[in-house]
Amino acid sequence: MIMRIGFLLLLWLFILAIVYALRSDLFGAPVRKLPGEASARQGADVAAPAPVVAAAAAPAASPITPSGGALPTAADSDTPRTLVILTGPATGTTLPLDDDVITIGRSNDSTLAIVDEYTSTYHAKLQRSGDRWLLTDLDSTNGTKVNGSRVVGTVSVPTHTPVTIGTTTFELRP
Repeated sequence: MIMRIGFLLLLWLFILAIVYALRSDLFGAPVRKLPGEASARQGADVAAPAPVVAAAAAPAASPITPSGGALPTAADSDTPRTLVILTGPATGTTLPLDDDVITIGRSNDSTLAIVDEYTSTYHAKLQRSGDRWLLTDLDSTNGTKVNGSRVVGTVSVPTHTPVTIGTTTFELRP
């Protein structure tokens, strides 16, 4: 009798696990917010006007050519300013890199929402650190790849380097 009850309990646990997996596939995984994500996003919104003021003042300090234009610097020409989607459902789409944090996933509140069954609800996060961008995989199911290598933790993303999330590939461009 005890074995029958144990087997019945095990069977019900298996059925509940299947129902949970189906619900996650149909309606998405439960939303989980990262600690400090709300405060970081609010801080980024408040701090956004500051770089515009600094950018307006920068040309006055740079050298002037005989034709009157400022000389471009190596840092300016290599700094990523746009994200370009190369493959996937949104091929050809560009996203300006105006925010300091860009969230990527299936969720509607992601900065870059990718409608793809191989993309997690909150899949990855791109974060500006000075002139470079850092990519963090948010424990996604199918992982994130930078130049064909799976991301573990946080990695730097150079310009013109392919980043693959699900069936979507994008790169950062100046």
